[in-house]
Amino acid sequence: MSATTEQPSTVSKEDRLKSYLKQRAMEKGEFFFKGKFIADDVGLSPKEIGALMVKLCDSATDLTIEKWSYTSATTWRVQQATV
Repeated sequence: MSATTEQPSTVSKEDRLKSYLKQRAMEKGEFFFKGKFIADDVGLSPKEIGALMVKLCDSATDLTIEKWSYTSATTWRVQQATV
């Protein structure tokens, strides 16, 4: 065991991604993205983003998230949920 240990992030990966998506949805309304293009922005790998997006499709009630297309990577469509 090393003398220095990494502190776990106080914000979960899912919460970090959801916050990013909510911010983008507020700024742009509807938007489309591929995980590989936002990976650096949220500090996650494209694979982590893909796995989390599947979860967020069902759990994020304040966002409308859907798989839009697949061309070399999944494209996701996100917008604020209408009330």
